[in-house]
Amino acid sequence: MEEMKKPELSLVIPVYNEEANLNELIRRCLVACDSIDISYEIILVDDGSSDSSARMIRDAAEKYNGKIVGVFLTTNFGQHAAVTAGLKTALGKYVITLDADLQNPPEEIPKLVAKLREGYDVVGTIRENRKDTFFRRWASKMVNFMVRKLCNGKTMTDYGCMLRGYSRNVVNAILDCPEHGKFIPMLAMSYARRTIEIHVKHADRTAGESKYNIWKLIALQYDLLTGTSVFPLRMLTYIGTLLAIFGILFGIFIFVMTRIRGDEWSQYGVFTLFSLVFLFMGGQFVAMGLLGEYIGKIHMNTRGRPQFFIESIAGRKQ
Repeated sequence: MEEMKKPELSLVIPVYNEEANLNELIRRCLVACDSIDISYEIILVDDGSSDSSARMIRDAAEKYNGKIVGVFLTTNFGQHAAVTAGLKTALGKYVITLDADLQNPPEEIPKLVAKLREGYDVVGTIRENRKDTFFRRWASKMVNFMVRKLCNGKTMTDYGCMLRGYSRNVVNAILDCPEHGKFIPMLAMSYARRTIEIHVKHADRTAGESKYNIWKLIALQYDLLTGTSVFPLRMLTYIGTLLAIFGILFGIFIFVMTRIRGDEWSQYGVFTLFSLVFLFMGGQFVAMGLLGEYIGKIHMNTRGRPQFFIESIAGRKQ
């Protein structure tokens, strides 16, 4: 039996309830990839959609057999898990990830392919004239700031832009990381030898709605904080030491003032003491919450459960 020829480019797109955008997304991606002299596959990963997205992907995989591959997860595992499933399915020498909302125009794909062919391991992108709301732009700036502070090596300017390109070596390194909740672009930068960033266009979302609400963005912040660094644990050590020193100095201060001014000075300090007690209790609860985040991640990883489960794959030539 003749071995299946691997495509040079794999385009990985996570999809969750994007029925309003899918047909246009597929059309534009096909046109963009056909404009390049390259063999390719477009991998659409259905992340447990509740609308007709899965059916539309299956139909497209049958219509464009070999060019479009449908990957169907059993339930909604989240964007990063869906991307990981797509990376695991991808066969290409180069892999490009893209959101399904069409805010990153597929017409930018040739730019990334050109840079990957020049030998870059990671091609990051910076969105020009962002069309997001003020809240989304502010949240994105916070995420970018945090990641750059937590990273010790190479960093990106815009971690929130899903349009990125990876070499096969970097993709293999990402797939070798077994932990849950991994932040793919940060991992990619840590394994890349040559990186570059290019400017790309950004468009308004024409249909559907963003799947990232405020609670998911907060959860993402916690994942970044606890999944990429032990800095919060070190900060707790520093803060605990400072609080202990402050408590000792405060006790010495009360003792000295009582000796100098008498007991009258300290007899009305009950409310002050109560406020300090509540302050310290609040600090302890914050510390326990952060420790709980780390312990929870250890628990998730030691259980060894798969990060995602693929129900079926459609459209791949045998």
